[in-house]
Amino acid sequence: MITQKAEQKFALCLRNEDCEDLEVRKVYRVLPDTHAEKEGYLRVVDESGDDYLYPQSYFTFVRLPRLAQQRVAAVA
Repeated sequence: MITQKAEQKFALCLRNEDCEDLEVRKVYRVLPDTHAEKEGYLRVVDESGDDYLYPQSYFTFVRLPRLAQQRVAAVA
C-alpha cells in the first residue's frame, strides 16, 4: 500500500502581542494538534526552534510552493 506524506501547514504571523519569540510577517511551520485547534490555538515552531501554542488569531494559513516549504522547514 502506498501512503501519502501529510502536507505540511504554514502560517503567516500577523500579530505577536506578548509573544516576543514571534516575528510579524514571518512564515512559521504549523504542527498538527487538533485539540489545540479546538481551543483556538496553533502549535507553531517558533524562533527558538521548539513548538509552542499560540492564539490562532495571530496567524493566517498560507500555501507555499514545495521548494519554499522545504526551505522554511529546514530553517525551523
